[in-house]
Amino acid sequence: MDTIKFEKNQTLVIAHRGLSGLETENTNAAFVAAGNRSYYGIETDVHKTADGNFVVIHDYDLKRVAGVDIDVESTDLAVLQDVVLFDKDGGKGREDLRLPIPENYIGICKKYNKHCILELKSHFTKDEIAKLIDTIKSYKYLDHVTFISFDYDNLVKVREFLPNQSAQFLFTEITEEIVGRLIDDKIDVDVYHKALNKNVIDLLHGKGLKVNCWTVDDKDRAEELAHWGVDYITSNILE
Repeated sequence: MDTIKFEKNQTLVIAHRGLSGLETENTNAAFVAAGNRSYYGIETDVHKTADGNFVVIHDYDLKRVAGVDIDVESTDLAVLQDVVLFDKDGGKGREDLRLPIPENYIGICKKYNKHCILELKSHFTKDEIAKLIDTIKSYKYLDHVTFISFDYDNLVKVREFLPNQSAQFLFTEITEEIVGRLIDDKIDVDVYHKALNKNVIDLLHGKGLKVNCWTVDDKDRAEELAHWGVDYITSNILE
């Protein structure tokens, strides 16, 4: 099995949770698989842990990815990393499939020269945002990071420390209120792809907003969006 190629025109493609169509999502294996291909960027998710660390995972618990009932944010990092995750076949035969930390993700993106699209899943405090930013700064890779979140306040906090940092707000339906706020705060769009058509994309571009969309795994739909001029497509399997 390999990625599905599509005519992307000028659209940049982002590997969703790493190359999660081929490797277990949000693992070093998925990040390296994306790094070895033509993707512009690699998306991942970060939570805080009970002991004040950060861990890379999408869900708030380990039920789906590992079959164990462990809550991420109320558990220490070492306990979380002791759990082996499911492989794509549903088995647990690979000891390397464990939860990464942001340092693993940033390091792999830097090695392969991929843009980081870092989703802030928890509701972070200012001190936690500052700590995460310092971690990225230690890799001298902050210029290659876009922060994204469904939690608008997370992005506001990022901008307090980094006024010009690339940021995108995640949402599902486009409204005048959301667009107005994004324009005021100069935060770009990361929207569910079904909310988009050519007129909407043109409207957002006319407001000076870049447009990312998730999660597009259908080749024909991706080519339609690319033809309309969407800036980014986030996908599990398309390349």
